[in-house]
Amino acid sequence: MPAKSERTAKAAKEQPRRRQARGERRITQLLEAAASVFCTTGYTAASTNAIAREAGVSPGTLYQFFPNKEAIAIELGERLMGEMRRTYGEALAPVDPATPLEEAVGAAVDRFIDFNCRHPVFFTLMHGPDIPGRMAEEHDALHATLIGRVEALLTPFLPDTPAADVRRTAEVCVGIYKAGLELVLAHEGEEREAYVRELKNVLLRYLTPLVD
Repeated sequence: MPAKSERTAKAAKEQPRRRQARGERRITQLLEAAASVFCTTGYTAASTNAIAREAGVSPGTLYQFFPNKEAIAIELGERLMGEMRRTYGEALAPVDPATPLEEAVGAAVDRFIDFNCRHPVFFTLMHGPDIPGRMAEEHDALHATLIGRVEALLTPFLPDTPAADVRRTAEVCVGIYKAGLELVLAHEGEEREAYVRELKNVLLRYLTPLVD
């Protein structure tokens, strides 16, 4: 009897875990479908029915996890912003001042481009005209973090430059990157690689006279 009771108790504990795992897989499935639909149609034109259809589930199944399209976009955006913060940590880690400027710029740009190419929906959501309000606030905070990290990356290369000027330079660099990113994402293959090279060249041509 004790052995049977233990098995019953163990099964009772495992059942919620299995349901939780299935639920997480379903959420991931819905978020992936939403990313595809948002990239194809844009956020405004997307619908929960289209997302459910892309995921291969019924609208009723979708509503078990998300009440509306905005909730899906917010969840997707939060997960992507979390990954983007980790990318900041890797791409904009402090560098040795002896590191060539070209190497530092190239490494940072490559990591950011890789993230955005793997998650094109991030650009669609964050730079669209109809970004949900809560996401807009979080994106503004993320943008401020990015500026701060770029500023920290540039400081060793500009040791005698006033902090306000370094901040301004960081903001210009981020602006250049975002403008170039739209062109990069609009192309594929060798043409995309060519635009990435052009983006790096523009940043280097802007920064080199300041560093020198």
